[in-house]
Amino acid sequence: MGRNSPEHRRRCPPRPPPRRHGPQDMASLPIPDELLAEIFVRLPTPTDLVRASAACVSFRRVVADRSFLRQFRKLHAPPLLGFLGPHTGFDPAERPHPSASAATAVALAADFSFSFLPAPDPAHRWVVWDVRDGRVLLRGMPLENSHGVVFTETVVCDPLHRRYLMLPSIPDDLAASVEGLRPRSCEIFLVPEGGDESTTAEETSFRVIWVGHYEDKLITYVFSSSTRHWQAIRSLTWTDLSAGLLSSTETTLFCRRQYVYGCFYWLPNSKHGIKMLVLNTRKMEFSIAEPPAEPKVCYRHITMVEAGEGRPGLVVLTYGPRGHIYTIWRNNNGSSSQWQKDKVIPPSPGSGYVLRHSMGTHLLLNHWGLSFDEELCPDLCTLDMKTLQIERVCASTAQSFAYSNYPPSLSSPTVSNGKLSVA
Repeated sequence: MGRNSPEHRRRCPPRPPPRRHGPQDMASLPIPDELLAEIFVRLPTPTDLVRASAACVSFRRVVADRSFLRQFRKLHAPPLLGFLGPHTGFDPAERPHPSASAATAVALAADFSFSFLPAPDPAHRWVVWDVRDGRVLLRGMPLENSHGVVFTETVVCDPLHRRYLMLPSIPDDLAASVEGLRPRSCEIFLVPEGGDESTTAEETSFRVIWVGHYEDKLITYVFSSSTRHWQAIRSLTWTDLSAGLLSSTETTLFCRRQYVYGCFYWLPNSKHGIKMLVLNTRKMEFSIAEPPAEPKVCYRHITMVEAGEGRPGLVVLTYGPRGHIYTIWRNNNGSSSQWQKDKVIPPSPGSGYVLRHSMGTHLLLNHWGLSFDEELCPDLCTLDMKTLQIERVCASTAQSFAYSNYPPSLSSPTVSNGKLSVA
């Protein structure tokens, strides 16, 4: 009996053709968590990651892993979610801004009334003084006549996770150097901790800097959340900095502090000023830098910006016959004397855009439209320095602080302990 005989075919039916995997079969094949993590960490925005985590339980498990979230936050800066006023609360980004959904979630989850903070001293109230990396610095200011206040209660908090750290007073032995002296101006502000390690301790680390501009010198104290102590930076006279002496007609040589690539920059206080004060936060050292030789404009019309490749840039606003013109100067080799004109942004559409300051590679603009009225809440917009696109964020007070953070499901506390204070 041969293989092709009828009897053989009846006893040995033909083999079925090889099975081909259809889309449903392929979809059921398990993907290792390690591969999912490698895919998710490359998603362009936190909002995209939130959408991915909502797709199924296995995706959500990968995204919720703490080590994965630390890696994602290390690679992706927190998006701008809105603006926080000194007294007016939080104004979230509005549609069609891409962060609108995350901003709404944070507005619902966070406590921007700061009801979780202990009450300040009698006849004082908490006032928002600085905002950075999801943290808010508040000072206890007198309800009346707060002019001339130098040292006061200070707290750093995380309103999304309702945690706070009361800062201790600057020790008497440090403050003795300015006892009886009245600064021309003083300020206190947050500085990012920096560093490359993605540990829980690093995510909750921060520093606070107090700077006093006195008639003949600069006094600086630094608080570290890691050590819970203040320390003094070496006092420098204006002569040490080669900045000249304060004139009798000006309160201070520098103003409008801005942060770019690990350094704080203070701009000249008038169009007659020719130098900028620089604080390197890695070395905690002050220096003097010179802006481009031309043009000389009012300090309100210049701002620092991250120009790419770790190099600082300077944006100068001038007025042309068709509107505002932004000229970008780039420091090519880190030397204060090496400024080169990088690009010129043509007049902005419409009118009423006022240069505010920068966030990384974006400029923040106030937009009042055709009529300028500081009593009204302007539209706050961003200008992308790469694409030159203007994007409206929301309406808020002109004095509000930019608030950036991750959506609640992707965030972690930025203050180490919610109720620990240092006496």
